[in-house]
Amino acid sequence: MQALWMVAAALIFALMSVCVKFASQDFNTAEIIFYRGLVSMALLAWLAKRNNVTLATKYPREHAWRSLVGVISMGAWFYAIGHLPLATATTLNSMSSIWMAVFLILQGLWLRHLMRKDNVLNPHSSRAIPPFPWGLVSTVVLGFIGVLLVLRPSSAPPQEWAAALGGLLGGMFAAMAYMQVTTLSHLGEPESRVVFYFSLGSAVAGGITMLFTGISPFPGWSVLWLLPVGVLAAVAQMCMTRAYATAGSKRNTLVVANLQYSGIVFAALLSLLLFGESIPLIGWVGIVIIVFSGAMATALRSRG
Repeated sequence: MQALWMVAAALIFALMSVCVKFASQDFNTAEIIFYRGLVSMALLAWLAKRNNVTLATKYPREHAWRSLVGVISMGAWFYAIGHLPLATATTLNSMSSIWMAVFLILQGLWLRHLMRKDNVLNPHSSRAIPPFPWGLVSTVVLGFIGVLLVLRPSSAPPQEWAAALGGLLGGMFAAMAYMQVTTLSHLGEPESRVVFYFSLGSAVAGGITMLFTGISPFPGWSVLWLLPVGVLAAVAQMCMTRAYATAGSKRNTLVVANLQYSGIVFAALLSLLLFGESIPLIGWVGIVIIVFSGAMATALRSRG
């Protein structure tokens, strides 16, 4: 069942990204984040009350950290959606598994350094240095080769590079957010509470940023695109959180993590049907490489 929750989350996130792309024609990223947070908060407060779930929490710091990294990830992704083809922005944002591998490699290298230092200071209690994680390093290198194929630096216009960097940044912070969602689930926090505080953080961060970016002129009927952004975001976050919370075993978590890549397929189809944005063959090769390296990185991490 957790697999279906993740596929549902991927599909709903893809639909939300369509609404974000339409809304970005009239609103800046801060405004979209702000209104997305407000709409999601209202929906989740109603769901929590309906299910008799209190919104009070014993873990405010954990929620604050999840909100911080989640808002940064979302803001970078929304910016990328507004300036890149939908499938490209979604692919870059889906690199969380590869970024998790990067974090694990850096953690391992630091541990090796500390162990070598300790062995020098205490030669009689020398500990075996763990092997270098060549497998994880290979998946990371392969993943970024895929990024180069997707972005095609020689043909990409200069104005797209800021959006591409935003997409990569969004994927990196998404990795942090997913890890914190898992932590909150292990602490027993219900899905509605986790997503509510993330929505609250989105509204606060978006509102503060709007003080500097300003408010766009009222665009008329297109303002209605902001409503499904908030509703779909809340539903997708609930599905994703439920998927990780009910995974249970490492094997199920591995399946859930890899099913997030189905969102790339959904985004590519919607991008072609609604915006006429097609991906050349070399771009698809890059997407396949990113998905493969992300799946391998997740599998290697699950063995640790």
